Amino acid sequence: MIMKEQPNLEGMPFAAIFSNRKFERITLGELINRGGAAGRIYRVKEFPQYVAKIFHSKSKSATNRQKLESMLLNRPNFPPAVKDGVEYVQIAWPEAILDDENGFCVGYLMPFVNMDEAVSLDHLMQKAIRHKLGLSEKYSYRVFAAYNVAAMVAALHRAGHYIVDLKPSNVSVYKNSMIVAMVDCDGFSIKGEKGNRYPAEFVSEEYIYPEGMELDCEDMGEEQDKFALAVIIFKLLNNGIHPFSGTPRKKDDEMLTIQNRIEQYHYAYGLWPDSYQAPHPYSIHEYFDVKTLELFERAFVRGGKRPSAEEWQKHLHYLLKNLKPCPKNQDHSYFTAKGCGLCVAEERFRGRLQAESQKIHTPQTLRGMEISALSVESMEKDRAKKRHDAIKIQRITLAGIALYFIFFGLLFQILQPLADMLKNIGFAAQAFIITLVMFAINRFIRTYQKKLPLLKNRGLTQMLQVYAFICLIVALLFFNEIPQDIFLPAL
Repeated sequence: MIMKEQPNLEGMPFAAIFSNRKFERITLGELINRGGAAGRIYRVKEFPQYVAKIFHSKSKSATNRQKLESMLLNRPNFPPAVKDGVEYVQIAWPEAILDDENGFCVGYLMPFVNMDEAVSLDHLMQKAIRHKLGLSEKYSYRVFAAYNVAAMVAALHRAGHYIVDLKPSNVSVYKNSMIVAMVDCDGFSIKGEKGNRYPAEFVSEEYIYPEGMELDCEDMGEEQDKFALAVIIFKLLNNGIHPFSGTPRKKDDEMLTIQNRIEQYHYAYGLWPDSYQAPHPYSIHEYFDVKTLELFERAFVRGGKRPSAEEWQKHLHYLLKNLKPCPKNQDHSYFTAKGCGLCVAEERFRGRLQAESQKIHTPQTLRGMEISALSVESMEKDRAKKRHDAIKIQRITLAGIALYFIFFGLLFQILQPLADMLKNIGFAAQAFIITLVMFAINRFIRTYQKKLPLLKNRGLTQMLQVYAFICLIVALLFFNEIPQDIFLPAL
């Protein structure tokens, strides 16, 4: 669906209702941001320290008003962030509800966050982007940014609110201070009065906690935030490396997405090696503080009790106080007596560059042929063969599923010659046989999931197993000549 272009509302008057019921008339100024799915951002002529977010639609006016009223009444406690004599706005939390002349809730006032002085937290994680934007290379700044994110999330949790769609691109950081700022707070999961909750509407892959894969974002809360926060901290401390990325151990293994790896708990940086992947070659996790590794272990390993945002805040504060300056590089810092992991990672990178440079001058071969001799036509032919093989496998699988349904549908007739024998061996042996058959079906599905893509569909495989089980039970009920009226209610 294409969103209808909204008119520019510059110069339009609205009524601003503050939390203390104070009433002010405001006038929209310059349009400074067309915004996302929710609304546009305008300057406010009477209050330059505020901006107005005007929703695209009035269709949710009543719900938006209730949610904003809850936000006004239940503000998270953020002490003023001051660094080098400059005060920074950390969160664009609603300050007043905006009504139009007909009494519809059309938006809200919030503190002005100067995005010209800030960048997405994503930009802080990659060296090439830091260099391009002129951001500092000091590692301690990234640790400080991680501390600020944890403090922000902890304050929201103390008020009973959850971010849910917590990811680096939704968090900004001031370039000169590494203090973080958050906007679009109306998209958070907000705690209302009398146990009411106004849920979040979005959540992003690569940051969804494993147990939440079957949930809608409306049902997510603190566990989602705790997981996403741990991912962000790991990336900030580990040169932008995602905790569920790594190097697959087997070349012929299926290449799983990051969210697939999260779902299957393929965390490669824990106390025990992961079966699917090894750590990223430039990871510095081995040089982290032991307590840091323990917190990540709890956050990402199956069955662990995830650290709260407050735990992370306290631990990162400890790390900041105990960072050791690197004698080789003034931008580097390290945590323990093991030394500077950043220096080790850079040495690995230089070594790999040197090895790649040597390869450029060495003829590359594949099965005895030089790679340069491989033509576009041959590569296209190879891709076509792979597509053909995939279609063939899918057709074979569908045929197999059809035969499976026919076989179990005719199971009663197939087993008819064995009826007396099955009846004589008794219920216990029959139950054992059913168990073995169901185990074999389940084992077959798990074994061939990677080779037969259709078997990755959980709903389909569950249906196949339930169908077989019902057919087995029905057949054995008839063989044992159980009276037909046994399942009828007693008269």
